[in-house]
Amino acid sequence: MNDMILTLRNATKLYAGVPAIEDVDFDLARGEIHALVGENGAGKSTLTKVMAGVVTLTSGTMTVEDVEAAPKTPLEASQLGIGMVFQENSLVPTMTVAQNLFLGREKFYNRTRGINIAAQSFLQSLNFDVTPTVTVSMLGAAKKQMVEIARAVLHEAKVIIFDEPTATLTPEEKKYFFDLTRDLQRRGVSIVFISHALEEALLLADRITVLRDGKKVVTDEASKFDRARIVQAMVGRDLSNTLYGVRKTHVRPTGPRVLTIRNLKMQPMVKNNSLSVFGGQITGVFGLVGSGRTETFKVVAGVLKRDFFHGGEIVLRGKPVRYLVPSSAVRDGVAYVTEDRKIEGFFETSSIARNIYLGLLSKFPRGRMLLSAREANKTGSSWIERLKVRAIGDEAKVVELSGGNQQKVVIAKSLVQQPDLVIFDEPTRGVDVGAIVEIHELINRLADEGKAVVVISSYLPEILALSDRILVSRAGKVVEEFSALEATEEKIMYAAIH
Repeated sequence: MNDMILTLRNATKLYAGVPAIEDVDFDLARGEIHALVGENGAGKSTLTKVMAGVVTLTSGTMTVEDVEAAPKTPLEASQLGIGMVFQENSLVPTMTVAQNLFLGREKFYNRTRGINIAAQSFLQSLNFDVTPTVTVSMLGAAKKQMVEIARAVLHEAKVIIFDEPTATLTPEEKKYFFDLTRDLQRRGVSIVFISHALEEALLLADRITVLRDGKKVVTDEASKFDRARIVQAMVGRDLSNTLYGVRKTHVRPTGPRVLTIRNLKMQPMVKNNSLSVFGGQITGVFGLVGSGRTETFKVVAGVLKRDFFHGGEIVLRGKPVRYLVPSSAVRDGVAYVTEDRKIEGFFETSSIARNIYLGLLSKFPRGRMLLSAREANKTGSSWIERLKVRAIGDEAKVVELSGGNQQKVVIAKSLVQQPDLVIFDEPTRGVDVGAIVEIHELINRLADEGKAVVVISSYLPEILALSDRILVSRAGKVVEEFSALEATEEKIMYAAIH
């Protein structure tokens, strides 16, 4: 641990006079996996973006291999041997996978066939099942993440920063990622690993650093931590009994049938899918990537269209519906909280209040086009307070917020519409333990108020903690249903795979 490849001393970054990080000391040893954990807004992403040249320090110093450095762009950081896999992908959507992999490393003359062959060989060496000739915009979130990881490895960085790299991966893909990370470590690559899944930090890291409110709380060897100690350091209080810690002893009774799906088809992802959702209950939907769970509910919300012929039937409160655009579903009381908040969830350069107000305006017919700044500020302030969105002010741009606070804005945009059916797609992806507790409490309140709630999640403990009934999706349709009282992780995973 004496051979430090990267150090930060008294690192401080101010935004409008408010510190995102303050007097942080951080060391990264050669060939070390160093986990960085903390609540959303604790400063993790800011600290790593300083290393990656995305953000410049207001004060403090950074050294790389004992030489002082201050990269002002990711290219400068790359030249220093530092690469970063961002939580929100930074790929060029109109280019192919192969072109994204070799972007910035092109020769003077490039043969497309040669690039595709090289990309195919490299992706196979990482056990990543991604077609190099496909356009990135056609990929799902999990495969985009694979391309990001592959690009960082291909560029032969000495330091690789992973910001929530496993958030979109299946259990099998996570295993591949962990094996890849350990292989990089054996080659002498140093890794900074940000994750809200604390078990992953405990499993993978050599050392763990905990940040809180922009300051370093503690750095220690991973073997000296357990989950309780990390959570205590992160939030200053014990959350062990409120987060995935208590087995359900009762479920809410079935309320009125709000949604019925019969033989829904949307080729190639949804195949003869049938299910029901009831008021006053949380219906959990679990499935591996490609199981059609997200696509099914995007059809319900009007984001995607089912097959025109023999596409099946969707019945909302006893009335058959076919939505061509999401606004029609919104007016009928259907809200969809997207899994991809950056692309589909908000207008990043608009203020928090404006984003929430635009969510409200989408409920009205086309005639209402004028924006009221006074009404927007009033509506925004109300929801910022209700969901405890942490920001410098109501007029802060959403792009300036941490991932967890951005997620709260996306949720507020939907709940301001006063829906009867709320569909949460990966509601706590990239969200810290404190914010997870708050979002779970909100989801439970919605069901207690009689609303029909759907929670789509890849994280089994979350499904078990929230759901009254659990639907398992595989190969485009629901194949199994469990009561939360009888369900176990083993039963659910077996149904999702076999």
